[in-house]
Amino acid sequence: MAAVSMRSRSRSMELSPEEERILIRDIALAAEANSKEGDIFYLLTQRWWQHWIDYVNQDQPNNPNDVSFVSEHYDSAGSSTLKRPAGIDNSDLIYDAASADTNSGIDIHDTLLEGRDYVLLPQEVWNQLHTWYGGGPTLPRKVISSGLSQTEMAVEVYPLRLQLLVMPKGDRSIIRISKKETIAELHRSACDIFDLSMEQVCIWDYYGRRKHALMNDMDKTLDDANIQMDQDILVEVLNPVNGTTLGRSTSSVRYNGSLEKEGASVLVEPSKSSLSIAGGLSATKGASRSYSVELIQSQGLIARELDTPYGTIGVSTRGSSCGLTGLQNLGNTCFMNSAIQCLVHTPEFARYFREDYHQEINWQNPLGMVGELALAFGELLRKLWAPGRTPVAPRPFKTKLARFAPQFSGYNQHDSQELLAFLLDGLHEDLNRVKHKPYIKSRDADGRPDEDVADEYWANHIARNDSIIVDVCQGQYKSTLVCPICNKVSVTFDPFMYLSLPLQSTTTRTMTVTVFTSDGSALPSACTVTVPKQGRCRDLIQMLSNASSVKHSEKLLLVEIQHHMIQRFLEDPLISLSTIKDDDHLAAFKVPKLANTKYLQLIHRRREQGNSDSQITSGWKPYGTPLVLPISCDDEIIGGNILMMVHKMLSPMLRTKSLEHTKISGLSSATEGSDPSLDLCSGGACTDSVVSNSANKDITSSKPVSSLELPLQLVGENNTCTDLWVGVEKAIRLASSSTSILIYVDWSQKFLEKYDTHYLENLPEVFKYGPVTKKARTEPLSLYTCLEAFLREEPLVPEDMWYCPQCKERRQASKKLDLWRLPEVLVIHLKRFSYSRSMKHKLETFVDFPIHDFDLTNYVASKKNARRQLYELYALTNHIGGMGSGHYTAHIKLLDENRWYSFDDSCVSPINEEEVKSGAAYVLFYRRVMTEDADASC
Repeated sequence: MAAVSMRSRSRSMELSPEEERILIRDIALAAEANSKEGDIFYLLTQRWWQHWIDYVNQDQPNNPNDVSFVSEHYDSAGSSTLKRPAGIDNSDLIYDAASADTNSGIDIHDTLLEGRDYVLLPQEVWNQLHTWYGGGPTLPRKVISSGLSQTEMAVEVYPLRLQLLVMPKGDRSIIRISKKETIAELHRSACDIFDLSMEQVCIWDYYGRRKHALMNDMDKTLDDANIQMDQDILVEVLNPVNGTTLGRSTSSVRYNGSLEKEGASVLVEPSKSSLSIAGGLSATKGASRSYSVELIQSQGLIARELDTPYGTIGVSTRGSSCGLTGLQNLGNTCFMNSAIQCLVHTPEFARYFREDYHQEINWQNPLGMVGELALAFGELLRKLWAPGRTPVAPRPFKTKLARFAPQFSGYNQHDSQELLAFLLDGLHEDLNRVKHKPYIKSRDADGRPDEDVADEYWANHIARNDSIIVDVCQGQYKSTLVCPICNKVSVTFDPFMYLSLPLQSTTTRTMTVTVFTSDGSALPSACTVTVPKQGRCRDLIQMLSNASSVKHSEKLLLVEIQHHMIQRFLEDPLISLSTIKDDDHLAAFKVPKLANTKYLQLIHRRREQGNSDSQITSGWKPYGTPLVLPISCDDEIIGGNILMMVHKMLSPMLRTKSLEHTKISGLSSATEGSDPSLDLCSGGACTDSVVSNSANKDITSSKPVSSLELPLQLVGENNTCTDLWVGVEKAIRLASSSTSILIYVDWSQKFLEKYDTHYLENLPEVFKYGPVTKKARTEPLSLYTCLEAFLREEPLVPEDMWYCPQCKERRQASKKLDLWRLPEVLVIHLKRFSYSRSMKHKLETFVDFPIHDFDLTNYVASKKNARRQLYELYALTNHIGGMGSGHYTAHIKLLDENRWYSFDDSCVSPINEEEVKSGAAYVLFYRRVMTEDADASC
């Protein structure tokens, strides 16, 4: 480790990418070997980390096994020459980037996922990377013990966020505190916020704005006290002095003792200054804090409930109805609560798990969870169906869930449908009656009757999969594949657990790209085209070329822009359009079709507000859209020619038209008569932008016109900058491995007044999601329409091509689905969410789904059973709001009462049937309706 320590003091610029990788690997391995509770880990944005991983692994693409720690743990994938990453930028992880420089009181987004949005680095690894690259903000998190035995280590990414409440004054404060901190520490923090002494206050668990327990066991942790994320804590002041103000008025947030900038409701409740306790004792400043809750209640020291809708936690019905018990929110667990309530209120499951199901548990199934998931779910279901209305905390179930499905661990928000899919599959495997699955090879139809083939497939499926889940939820559909070359038809019959129906029946997508000319012949313009959803970059380039009138001698160069820099060149025509997300930013440049060229990248910078006007490099920050110019490698590259090309490309943005025809003194005189391609007012083809050899020989050294002397700096090796206006006649030497030339253009206020640069700003997203239009709300989408779109014939995506047994090759076959066998309970998932790199987008489309008489008779291809296929809705989950601040609820019909209820975590309340339909509906649960001609099963 001494050698590691000496090397860690080296400046990163002295290390090669390989040396950086090895050093970080060694530090990380040493840190992990000695990790313990209380250690500090740091959040690092996934984008920066992936850039660094690609950078340090770029020299060994064909030796993945030698990447060691870095690639094993973080999925490295670098294979091309990459520039060294810039400074660490964690701003995409936090709410307020403006506060990032304080390094305290920083609140991260509530919906971050490890591996998608961030990685966790040991303190030693973070320190080394921060020493090399700088940046921030710093986001430290502690390692805590977790699990039932408290022996598992986990990083507490989201400490508890608690709202302290003060009744008479309405003061406001939010505190961030680890769930492993003690109640004593919570007391100390509350007293510090409100300038109170420990003897003055008692603190209550005020979950749901109701008093649950007096928090007087000072050694107990908040986790043991079952304190939840975003819950209220009531601080009672027992002995105010002569009615004076209790503490300072505050509207702030504390993060582990540091003040944050936001606020939440605060309520401290004073008691009367002299109330008798147990016939003579008074609640003085030095009163004991160990008195019982019953004693305080009997003497009126507990305040009345606030007059707020949060004060109620359910409804009263005749008798003690079962099945009306809510689930406590453990911190962003509404997604889990809503899915559980729907399963728990499925009559077949309610009966099954309230009886003795233990004999059906498959303890040896390697695909299951050795029965633990089924036992945890059964125990939770029994609690929810027990008499009484006290909300249940599903902590034991969530612990089991996190053990077998780590993606649902922690307190992040998740997709309730993804959880539902895992639960159904996991419960099936735990309860599979087949202890030893036989090997069965499925045969193709080969012209046999569909009914015979379908029965054979179903029998084979049941021979390996037989459980209450299969009995209730699994159906069968017919899948028909047709080879586009030889017309070979393949028919299979596959089981399904639920149907995921699209809300958009189209197979195309709309993409917006800003098109630039490299010869300055036109201003940039946004171009919107329609392309196949599963298309390639060549499809997008072809549509853009047609829409923007690209000449035969030109081509479009497509690039992705991130943070005002070029993230990647999309030159490979086979790149899938699915890798381009709706919130990405794309630009296309008209360039000539030439071989042996390099690309000049023009990066715009402007000074940060508040800095002086002196040109200090560190004061400039990238902004706007970078531009791309082609440079011929067959000729010598002269600095003056680059100046000419840059001016020519920017000339359409000159505010004064007279300047548009002004030639740069000292450059234009040399080029006139030698090459018309350097005429600044030329509007010819894109090939004019390529510098010719004849122009390179005649550059003069006279001083340019100051009004057009736009500051340009050539970025060389080691990020050194050279002023291009110094020595315009000099040739520029580039490394043979360099694929592009980087130029900074620094926009001072003087030049911003001469050029209209708004064309370079606010590059549109590929697709911008907007609010739901009135037309969409007044013309709802029918559930039948969604089902028809799901069953419609369409080609397979290129990544999922079918191997044709007749052609002996992979083909992009057409696929057609048909419903064949329907289950007793039909689960329908409405695909409201589409995923992008940094977020999910939600479709707010209102779907008109039937509550009664959902008739699927005409959608079932099998004619073996001619009875009507009628279904009735009995439960659904809802997603309300956007992805960042969304919330899940459930609407469930108690069949015994024939009445609908809303299950909103702890709160259960009756609703009318008219309230069931809304644009928030997400997963629908239908039960088969037995008709007069119905049999007991399909």
